[in-house]
Amino acid sequence: MRILLTGGGTGGHIYPALAIAERLKALHPECEILYVGTEKGLEKRIVPQRGVPFQTIAVEGLPRKISPALLKAVGKAAAGCMDARKIVKQFQPDLVIGTGGYVCGPVVLAARMAGIPAMIHEQNAFPGVTNKILARFVNKIMVNFQASEKYFVHKERICVTGLPVRQEVLRTEKQAGLDYFGFSSDKTTLLVSGGSRGARSINRAMAECYPELVKYPELQILHLTGAVDYEDTLQAIASKNINLKDYPQIIVKPYLDEMQYGLAAADFCVGRAGATFLAEITACGLPGILIPYPYAAENHQEYNAKALVDQKAAVMILDKDLTAKVLCQNIMEFYQQPEKRKNMAACARNAGKRDSLDQIVQLVEEYCQ
Repeated sequence: MRILLTGGGTGGHIYPALAIAERLKALHPECEILYVGTEKGLEKRIVPQRGVPFQTIAVEGLPRKISPALLKAVGKAAAGCMDARKIVKQFQPDLVIGTGGYVCGPVVLAARMAGIPAMIHEQNAFPGVTNKILARFVNKIMVNFQASEKYFVHKERICVTGLPVRQEVLRTEKQAGLDYFGFSSDKTTLLVSGGSRGARSINRAMAECYPELVKYPELQILHLTGAVDYEDTLQAIASKNINLKDYPQIIVKPYLDEMQYGLAAADFCVGRAGATFLAEITACGLPGILIPYPYAAENHQEYNAKALVDQKAAVMILDKDLTAKVLCQNIMEFYQQPEKRKNMAACARNAGKRDSLDQIVQLVEEYCQ
C-alpha cells in the first residue's frame, strides 16, 4: 500500500493528514507514505518531526485580484504542477489524499491525470476554493460537517466522516487532566484558547473579565493566550490589579503542547471556531462559547460555529460584538447553570465523531484493495 498525502498552510490541514498517516502505519506497518507540502507552510517543520517522509512543490495561493502578484502565482502554480507530476510518477501511489490548502490542487490533479484514485477531506462547514474545484475530479469527498454537503455538486461522492482527532485526545481521562494542572475535581473548569497563535480580542476581553471572575474561587480557569500575545495579556491582567499569584485556580500560559489535558480537564470552553478545535471539543463532549476569527478565508469559522450552534452544542459571539461584558455574562451563565452545561455537553458529543479516523482508514483500505 502506497499513500500520498498532501495538505498544508495551517495545522487544521496538516494534523488530520498526520493522524491518517499514523493510523495507517499502525495497522499496516508495510504501508509506504509520502507527504507533499510547500517550503513556506507549517508542514515543512511539523511533518518531518513526526517521522513522515516529506517532499515539497513550488506553489502558492492565487490572489483574488488581477495584479503582478497574480501573474507570479500563476507561474509558480505551473511549476508546481510539473513538480507534482514528477513526484506522482516517481512514487506511484495507490491513492492520493488531500486535506486542504492550495498545495492540494496540483498534487491531486496530477494523480487524477495519471489515473490514480484520489480523495479530499473538507474540514470546514463552508468549503475552501481549492476543494470545491477538486471535488469535481476526485473519487471521494470526505467532509467534517454535514452542513457542507450542499456546496458540492457530486452528492453521491460525499461521505460525512468528521475530522480525525488525535488518539491522545480521545484517551485522556478527566481526572488525568485535572491532576496535570493541579485542579480540583470539585470545581468547574473553563478552558480559554485562541489557537496556537492566540486571539488578541479574546485575550483582551478575558483580561477585563478577571476582576469579576476572581470573585468565584470555585471556577478554575486555564487561559492559553498564544505565544505572541502572552506578555501583553499578563500586563493587561496586571493593569486590573490582579496578581495571578494570589489566585492558584487561574493558570495563564502562552501555549500547551499537551492540549489533551486541557480538553480533558475542562467543563466548558471559550475559543475560536477552527475545524480542529471544534472536532476536539465535540469528541470530548465540551460545550463552547465560540468567537469565530473574522478574517478567515470565506469567513468559514462563522459557518463552523453556526453548525454547532444549530445542534445546540455551543453559543456564538461574533468578534465585532465581543466585549468584556458580553463574554463575562456568557461565562457566568455556563458556570452558574450546570444543567445547561450538561445538556449542551450531550449535544456536543452527538455532534462529534470519535470514530472519524476509523471511517477514513476503511475508505482508504477499500480503494487500495
